[in-house]
Amino acid sequence: MSDFGYCESDVCNREGCDGVIQMRKAENCSCHLNAPCGACTAPRHYCDTCEWDEEDEEIPTPEPYKGEVWKYVPPPPLDPTRVDWRYIPHTHFTMIKEGVYPVHMTRAEVEKEVVGTFGGRFEYFGGGKFKYIAYTD
Repeated sequence: MSDFGYCESDVCNREGCDGVIQMRKAENCSCHLNAPCGACTAPRHYCDTCEWDEEDEEIPTPEPYKGEVWKYVPPPPLDPTRVDWRYIPHTHFTMIKEGVYPVHMTRAEVEKEVVGTFGGRFEYFGGGKFKYIAYTD
């Protein structure tokens, strides 16, 4: 962490300077149209004692990214030994829960696990697979 002052009323402390950081008034402020404006976000801090000015500070340039590009990793397979599903967006008021279940379970047992806040309905159910439209709102 730097011991230098950067904010208004901080002690400058550059090369032992005991001056106080001040801030120039923003010129041509247009925050009333779209805040914050460029005039207000531009560097305006300075020190009168040592003549440091925030405008003169060198902005470090970030190094280009040299790592791997993001790769799609498919989700793990669904577990047919239990009721397991994936959410799929549907509408503002519903979601699709598509998944698998152990074949010994009844339709009511599976619905008890996947039912939405306001109910729902099966699009299909059988052979260990289901698609359920859950009413969420």
